[in-house]
Formats: sequence, C-alpha cells, structure tokens
Amino acid sequence: MSSGEGWTTASIEAIPAIEATKDPTPGMVLIYSRLHRQLPSAVPFASEVTTFGREPDNVLCVPEAAVSRYHGRVERRADGCWIVDNGSTNGILVNGSRVAASPLEAHDVIRIGDSLFRYAEHGIYGYGAYRIDGTVVESARPIRHGIKGCPLIGGFQIDQLLDRVSKVAKTQLSVVVTGESGTGKELVAKTVHDASERTGPFQAINCAALPANLIESELFGYRKGAFTGAATDKVGQVKAAHRGTLFLDEIGDMPLEAQAKLLRVLQERKVLPIGATTTEDVDVRVVCATHRNLEDLVTKGTFRGDLFARLREFTARLPPLRERREDLHPLTRHFLIKSGRPEASVSLPYMVGLAHYDWPYNVRELESAVKLSVALSEGRAELDLPDLPESVREALQGHGEAQGRRTASVPPPAERPASRGGPPTEGELRGLLMRHRGNIAAVGRELGKERMQIHRWLKRYEIDIEDYRA
Repeated sequence: MSSGEGWTTASIEAIPAIEATKDPTPGMVLIYSRLHRQLPSAVPFASEVTTFGREPDNVLCVPEAAVSRYHGRVERRADGCWIVDNGSTNGILVNGSRVAASPLEAHDVIRIGDSLFRYAEHGIYGYGAYRIDGTVVESARPIRHGIKGCPLIGGFQIDQLLDRVSKVAKTQLSVVVTGESGTGKELVAKTVHDASERTGPFQAINCAALPANLIESELFGYRKGAFTGAATDKVGQVKAAHRGTLFLDEIGDMPLEAQAKLLRVLQERKVLPIGATTTEDVDVRVVCATHRNLEDLVTKGTFRGDLFARLREFTARLPPLRERREDLHPLTRHFLIKSGRPEASVSLPYMVGLAHYDWPYNVRELESAVKLSVALSEGRAELDLPDLPESVREALQGHGEAQGRRTASVPPPAERPASRGGPPTEGELRGLLMRHRGNIAAVGRELGKERMQIHRWLKRYEIDIEDYRA
C-alpha cells in the first residue's frame, strides 16, 4: 500500500492475523484514543513512508482537531524506523518529549494529537483483531486458544501466550512461568491446571516465604515424632496435590537440599515424608514460577542444573505491563467493574498518566492504582489525573517539552557517571540502582535519559531490577 492510500479500520481487519514470530512488520499499536472506534488497533509500517494526519488521504487518518492535516510520517530507514514531524501545530511526542525527528525503539509511547500508540518492532498484524474496549474483530482472525474462563485480561500478546498454554496443558510436561512481580504468574499456573483436566487439587506454595528449615516439611510432610513439635502426622504439599497440580512460586529461592529431594520426587514419582521409612506413590504435575533468571542461578551454583532441565520442559513468559500498554484500558475497565464502579469512565489525562508510567509492579500495581482512584473520586462519573497515585502523576513531569530540554533535575556533570560520553557501564548502572533502590525514574533523571532507555540498558546487562527493590 502506498503512502497516499488511506489505512482504515476495515483494511486492517481484512488482513489475516500472522504469528508475531513470523511477521517482521513494525508498526504502532493503539493504546488509547477517544476516537478509538474510528481508528485501527494496529498501524503497520508496511511501506517506506507511513503518513498520518487529519486528512483522509493519509495512511493513518486521525480525525481530531488536535491533529494537523498532514501531521507527520514514519520513515523506514536502514537504521530502523524514524518518526518525523511535518511542522504540525501540536507536535509529536515520543515518551512524553516533543520531537522533530526521532528513531523509534521497542515499546516507545507515541502521542499524535490526543491519540496514544506503542511502537512494536515486529508482529504488528496480530494486534489488528483486538480493540481497546475489549471486543474482538472476528473478521481479522483473532487467536482462538480454546481456554474458557481464563482470569488473564489482555489482547493479542495474552491470547498468543494462552494459545501455547492450551497446547501443553493436557500433557505431563512441567511448566516454568517467568515474568516480573505482579504480571500474573499464578493466574497462568491456575489456567494450566484448569485446562489440564486433572482431577486432583491445585496446591500452591511460595518458596520465598518459608524459612529453609520449614520448606522440606511443607513440601514432603512428616511423621509424628520426626522432630520436636511434630505431635501428629502432616501431609506435605506434594502428596496433597496427588492427581492435581503443585505450584511452586519463586522456585529460584528454594534451598539446594530441598531442590535435590524435589528432583528425586519428580523422577521417581514417590515422596518420602520426614521421619518415614517407606515412600508413598504420588502423581503430580509441577508448575513453577519465578521472576529470576534460572539459567544465571545455575551458573552461580545456587540452582541445580539437573532440576532446571527437568522443570523447564515448557516455558511461558508473561510480558511486563510496559510492553503491552495497549492492555491498560481493558485492564482498567476490568478493575473498575471489580471495584463496583462499572459505570465510571476515565479522562484523557488519566489515560496519558497510565500510558507514561512504567508500572514496576505491573498489573498488581495497576489494580491498586484503580482502587485508589475509585476511593478518591468519591462517586464522580469520570476518573481524572488527580485521582492517580503520586508516583504515576510524577511520571508526567515535563510532559510535552522539547527533547533535550528536560534537564532541570539532572545533576551537574561532576556528579554523574564518568562514562557520560556513552551508556553507563554495568557497574555504574548497578551503583545508581543501588543508590536509588531500584527507582527507574530516579536513575533516568540522574542520567538525563527516558525510563525506556534505562530498561533497555537493564536488558543489555541482564540486570534484575527486583534485586534492587528489595
């Protein structure tokens, strides 16, 4: 399609959904717009130039007063996609900063007039079937995973995950669910259990919440008199999950000795309670969850490689909320209903605040923010920016300023890392994270960088932000 042809909702819906891993096309995914019913959910950058503006002969027509007739364009260059302002009245914002021309990086937040988009480096066509009001466009061939009643709320990325889960749920494969805190790992584990058709119960244990001297008795149980205080027999969680699913949350925190015994249980399908002399048969499916990199723990010697190989037969990764901001509106609607305010709406500034905050504690933090908004709104029909937590509102400081001007809170050069000619070294970045206790926004202010850039450096150095938030 040439840049002169209009890209409409109908045309995006006419394109079959393509698996993201096989679709190299970049584009923009709609996060929020008051005109969302008139806009496509996904805008592919299929040509060398993708134009957008108020006039219908743009590739993307955004018919709102805040958008100029020929507002701007995206160019596919040798070094990636660049967004360029055509001299519009209200400008283009990337991650809250006004830009004349800027390269786009994964998950950048783009504001065109009063419409918000997320930049996706590839797989753009898959998003076309999913609307931000929670509806699905059947003609665009959404993913049909067959899992009914799943508690996970989301669009294309969540359905893509559930499609993979549905294919292994009825097998005996062990599952490792990875993702940051608050992404919904236990919900995935419960979904695996519910779809497995196993007749036994779902038993959950948090490995990080139990002292090392108690985890074995919780897992394997014990016999009366096995130790001081063992007044009666106790059935362990493994045996309690017989013919069902054992969910081991934060498996990376399990002590090495308990890891060895768990491996033996998985291999032999037998459990030996503490103080017992004979083993008991057990039929259990294991699902684990962790926010840590288990491969790194194996390298460091704090997690057994043989257990890791046994557990990681199938891996389900939950993306952090900042990588699926198009789910913010349906999630907010879900939490409003859950909070008893199904009739409430949200203002544009409210959604701008949600879209520009990084949500370090993900969906769990968003739910808390919506609950607070409901309380502060005192029954008002529309939730507004002042109803959001202070941390979310702070993310909008300097919003709309020209790129390069947001320097008021940046320390003078003498106080900043020595490598300011380029990115910080891993040591410098870790030092800043330690000083600011894992506060991404504070680190960004000190380096004079956007939060998204800090996240990219974290990924480059394989730094787990949770290690600094504890």
